[in-house]
Order: sequence, then structure tokens, then C-alpha cells
Amino acid sequence: MLKNYFKTAWRNLLKRRFYSLVTILGLAVGMTFSFLMMSYVWGEWQVNRHLANARNQYIIRSKWSDPGMGLDLTTLGPLGKALKTNYPNLVANYYRYDAITVAVSHGDKHFREDVQTGDSTLLAMYGFPLLHGHAETALNAPNSIVITENKAMKYFGRTDVVGESLTLHNFVGGKQEYQITAVMKKPPFNSVTHLLTSEAEIFFPFSSLEGRKGSEDNWGFAFMVNYIELKNGVTPADLAKPIARELATHAPAAINSSLKVYLTPLSAYYREANNGVVNKMILTLSGITLFILLMAIVNFVNISMGSSSSRLKEIGVRKVLGSQKRQLIGQFLAESVLLAFLAMFISLGLYQLLRPVFSDMLGKELASLWSLMPYTLIAPILVSLLVGMLAGLYPALVLSRVPSVESMKGKLKSVGGNIVFRRSLIAVQFIIALFVFAGAGIVARQVDYFFNKNLGYNKESLVTLGAPRDWTPEGLTKMEQVRDGLGRLSQVKNISLSYEIPNGNGGYFGFYKPGQDSTEAVWATLLRTDVSYAETYGVKLLAGEFLQRSNTSYQPDRIVMNETAIKSLGYTSPQEALGQQVRVHFYPNPLTIVGVARDFHFESMHETIKPLVFADVRGTNTYRYLSIRLNPGNIGNAMAVVQQKWCELMPDAPFEYTFMDETLQKLYQSEIQLKKASRVATFLSVVIVLLGILGMVSLNVARRTREVGIRKVLGATSMDVVMLFLKEFLIILAGAISIAFPLAVLLGNQWLKTYSYRVEIGWELFAGVTMSFGMMITLLVSTQTYKAAITDPVKSLKSD
Repeated sequence: MLKNYFKTAWRNLLKRRFYSLVTILGLAVGMTFSFLMMSYVWGEWQVNRHLANARNQYIIRSKWSDPGMGLDLTTLGPLGKALKTNYPNLVANYYRYDAITVAVSHGDKHFREDVQTGDSTLLAMYGFPLLHGHAETALNAPNSIVITENKAMKYFGRTDVVGESLTLHNFVGGKQEYQITAVMKKPPFNSVTHLLTSEAEIFFPFSSLEGRKGSEDNWGFAFMVNYIELKNGVTPADLAKPIARELATHAPAAINSSLKVYLTPLSAYYREANNGVVNKMILTLSGITLFILLMAIVNFVNISMGSSSSRLKEIGVRKVLGSQKRQLIGQFLAESVLLAFLAMFISLGLYQLLRPVFSDMLGKELASLWSLMPYTLIAPILVSLLVGMLAGLYPALVLSRVPSVESMKGKLKSVGGNIVFRRSLIAVQFIIALFVFAGAGIVARQVDYFFNKNLGYNKESLVTLGAPRDWTPEGLTKMEQVRDGLGRLSQVKNISLSYEIPNGNGGYFGFYKPGQDSTEAVWATLLRTDVSYAETYGVKLLAGEFLQRSNTSYQPDRIVMNETAIKSLGYTSPQEALGQQVRVHFYPNPLTIVGVARDFHFESMHETIKPLVFADVRGTNTYRYLSIRLNPGNIGNAMAVVQQKWCELMPDAPFEYTFMDETLQKLYQSEIQLKKASRVATFLSVVIVLLGILGMVSLNVARRTREVGIRKVLGATSMDVVMLFLKEFLIILAGAISIAFPLAVLLGNQWLKTYSYRVEIGWELFAGVTMSFGMMITLLVSTQTYKAAITDPVKSLKSD
């Protein structure tokens, strides 16, 4: 019997090619999006679960009453080791690391790498698989280094490189040789090697690199990443008192009074970090996926009801010949399941085709079909059966109930009462599609605003170079010579040496007036720059000078503040602040304000402009970047000349540069991804709505053929007939607008409030959405109803 059902179903699909194609397309769109999102959600849930003893792994986090004293994801350097040493019955293992960037060389290959200098427990604690070497001893020797297979291929062109050497440039102007003791198979995405923005693929022991020693034993160093593994049966609550005792015994009083330490399971950290942004993304995409899949099913129902009207006589004949209701239901379900399976095969192909696009959109690599085996076989089959049964059940039950007499006449009166329900579904689709359409416009405008707003400095033709980090007086002098050499090139307009650039990354320090209580200090971001920084970036001075005149001997303890900083300290004008002295935590000498700079955006526009203080880079000898403003002309040729000069001055240092536009994009990566996602959601919503309209128009034309004929006999034109069908959709559109747009304004404003600087939601956005949506609906309905409008009324009247 099943064979006959599917054979008949196949014949009916071939007979109704157009409706079959539209139905399969709608289901394929819904299934493809569902499979892509299921893959994404599955991947997010698997992060950190592959780590050894993942259930007992925790990251030690910090809450600071004074946010300028530390970060959420780091804590005091010695804490993890102290807990393991002093409470071995509670703590099974620990791992700590300091994230740094160093120049790495092998032969003529020079690159700047993000690395981890940490404990020797890394490989054994997390069970990262090795291609070569031994996990227990790989990081025991001071000059040992572990790299991933990617870095092995990058520097050596092969992976069996144990015993080979890499040269690391240290922080005091020297170079140190490290022997490769193990090659790690590239691990899946995790919160140990990929906790920060850039993935670390090079690992070496603590205090082995000159100029970067002792932080792991310094209770005043609050920027160490700490992980611990608890014994079986031990909970984070069991460590509350031990942690408090360690802090009370060893931490400085200022830190202990401001710091609250807590543990987060590593299996949950990735999803809960940054205010649960990943969990919110999972819930949002899961909801959208469910909606799109349900709307695809609804469209299947509408199209099935519309196209099945031509099969009422077939149903009547089957009933007269003795077919039972369950047999008719079985036939309809067989057809819907067959359609669902055909859509499934198409969707699997679309999954592979669109996987790179969605990976880029979501910022996360989606797994291939082959790597997801056996789920690739099980999940699509189950989804297809479920979708086929749900989509086919309603038409099967309704059409199988039509009385034999009405079926033989081809009437659909018995199902006409459900038209309000189906129109309601179309209305819901309109509301959501209009909301998504408007929401995508709001997101796009805000993202464009990020890159078009005046930032307070000039980002055009601005390039930043990573500088080798020799933080000795001699190293600073050498880098100043390199700066001056590059500055003499005709392609270079301005150049500056600094520790910070406008990327949101800067250290906080407390500034206060002499005689003022230091606990009332104004926390400001300290930027260590040379005297050319303001000129290079185009930062305007409101009063005074920027640190000191160029080409003059260094004058210590001079600072420049921005407008927000001087207002926070109580000065009413830039002129009043000039010449005043302020003090800063942990520095004995008073500092003199010699200039006031206009506010500019150092961080993203999520945040209001905060107090900023500029100090001369020569005060600490620490630097990281050369910022270059190029003269107008061919940027590619200019950078080639800069690179050639760099190689002359720094032959063994990597030449890696980033345009300021690219740096800004990293600040708004999630918003850029949201903009891409909203465009995809808009496209899918519009496709679903148009398919829904197609189903409703098909049903209306089938039910009202005789009415159309009568209207034409009475003098109605083809345009009148088209408007007969179009007006109900325009009425639904008007009602949907009255709900969708106020909702978009309400939720759009809530989203925009997360940014201190934002666009206003204007009427022109909604006017554009209405016109675009209305034109698409008009075009589709007109195309579908035109055939009925030009049909000879005599033929229409013969239909009943």
C-alpha cells in the first residue's frame, strides 16, 4: 500500500510541477536555515566539552568595585598555584598564563605572534592531543616551546619539528633561542587557547623571556589568566573561604578591598561571558529558526489547500469507488513526506554551498556534513518526517472531510470557513517580515554611523605598525631612530611612536589633585605617546601644547588631558587647568598639565568618552606601535616604500601593518555580523511571505473563478479583477504596519540605548520599507491573478 501511495504521489507531483516546485523551494529554504542554525547551536554547546575533565575545570574571575584595577577574566598572578599548593585535597590541578605579543623568527621568516607564557601543566591538564612530543615533559625546560601544527607548517613547512629552534625577541632588546619540544594538533575552539580575540598557538614557560618575568609570583599583578581543576565532588562554594584566606594573607590592601573572586565552570564560561552574549545569540537564532521552519510549514499548508482544490473531483471519485478516509489521509501524507524529502536533499546541498557564507556571518566555522556523521543522516531524516507529517496533516484532514457530492462538483465551500485563519497566518507573516525588514534597516544605519561619525581624529590614510619591544633606554632610542628614518620618506606625512592606539585597549590610573583624598581619584586611561601623536592622529588641542615641543630634550612629569578629564577633576575651562599639578596612584612625583585636548573616541561608541591622559613614552620606555599618516597618492606604492625602508632599518623584525579602518571594524565586529545576519533574515522573511501570498492567491483564484466570470460579464476590467485580489493583501499590509512598525521603534530604541552614541529612527526608514514591501506584494499578486483576469468569462462560468 505504501508503494502505491508514493507512486501516486510522485505522479501528482509531476502533474502539478509549478506548485510542487514552489512547495519544495519553501521547505528547502526553511530546512536549509534550520540545518545551518542547528549546526551553529551544536557547535556552541560543544565548546570546551572536549577538554579533559571538563566537568571539573573552572576559570577564576574577578569583580572589582573599582573597575580600573583589573579585568573580569583575569585575577592575581599567584592565586591558582597557591590554591593547589595549600589545598591539594580540593584542587587537582591549575594552569595560568600571561598573554603577550612577541616577534618570532626562523631563518628569513619573521612574524609577530600572540603567545602564552604559562605553567608547564597546560598539555596534561587539558589533554590537548600531540602529533609529536610528550605532554608530561614538553614545557619543563626553561627554553622549551610548544607550537601547533599550523605554526610548524608556517615556519618549517612540516610538522615533525621536535628539536628544531625558534627565535623569540625579548623585551630588553635581545633574542632568545627556544627548542621545540612538542607539536600540538590544532585544538577545536576552546576558552584556553582562544580565550582572547586572537588564538594562541605558541606556548613557553613562565619567566623564561627576558623583560617579562615575575608576574606569576606577584600578588599585585591582577592581569593573569587562572584556571583550576577541582577534585571530584568539590564545588566552587568549597573554595570560597580558602580564596578569601589567600587574598587576606598575600594581596595588597587596596586590591583586597576592591576584589571579589569567583569561579565559572569552563564548560559554561564561553556562553556566559560578555553578559551572556553567546547564550542570547543561541536563543535568538533558535527562535528565528523555529519561526522560519513553522512559516515554511504554514506556506506548505496554504499552497497545498490552494493547489489541492483542483483535485476535489479525484477525491470524490475515490470516495465513490470505496476509498476510506484513512486511505485519503495516507495519500496526502505520502505526498507531503515525499515533498519534504525532496526538499531535504536540496537543503543538504544548499547547506554545503552556504556554509562558508553563514560561517563568515556568524564569525564561527560551521561543521561540514561529513564531520557531523552520523547526525547528518539522522537529523535530516527526522526533520523531514516531522515537517512532512505536520505540513500534510491539516490539508489531509480537511480535504478528506469534504462530502462526496461537493467533491464531485469541485467545490471548496466546506473549507471556506478556514479562510480567516489562513489570512491571520498571512498577517502574522507580514508583521514579522516588516519588523525584521525595519530592524535590519535600523541596524544598518547604526553600523554605518560608526564609520561615518566624526571620531575626533582623522582615520583616513592612517596605518599602524607593530614595533619590536625592546623596553630599555637603548631600545627606545633605536626605535626613535627608526621612527625618524621612516618619517623622512616623501610618502609619510606624519609618524608617531606610542604604547596605545585608539582601539579601546588602555590601562586605568587614578588621578587626583594635591591635598585631595586619593580614594576620590578620577580614573582615566593613560596613553603613553611621543610628542607627534596629536599631529599624526589629528587630535585638536584646546589649550597649551602636546607634552612639549618636538626636537627638544625630554621634560619629565608633563601630561595632557582631554576635556572630560579636566571637567572630572573640577576645572571649568582648559585655560584654568593649564599649569595645574595632579597626582597619580603609585607614582611619587606630581604631574603638570601642559595641554588640554579635545575629546575623541578612544573606545567604541558603546561607551561615553572617558577621561584620557597623555604622558610621554620616554617616561617608561614602553611602546608597541608606530602610527603613520600617509600623504595622498597610491597607498599600495607608499606602503611598498615604507616596507623597503623598514627592512633596511629593522632587517630581522616582522613588517605587519593594519589600516585604522580595519582596527575600527574589530571594535564593532558583533554589530557587523548582526548587520549581515539581519540582511539574511530579511531575505528569508520576504521569501516566506511571498510564498505565503502565492498560496493564498492560488486558493482565492480557485474558489472565486465563477465570481470573476460574473464580474467580467457585468463590465469589470482586468484591473478591477486584479484589485479584487490585491486589496485584501493591502488591507492586511496596513494592519500589519500598525503593529510591526511601533514594535520596531520600541525594540529598536531599546537596542540603540546600549550605545552612548546612536542614530535617530526616522520616518523615512519605514516609508522605504512600506514602499518596497508593497511593490513586491503588488507585483506578485498581479502576476498570479492576471491569468484569471484575462480568461474568457464564458469559460469561468462553466467552472461550476
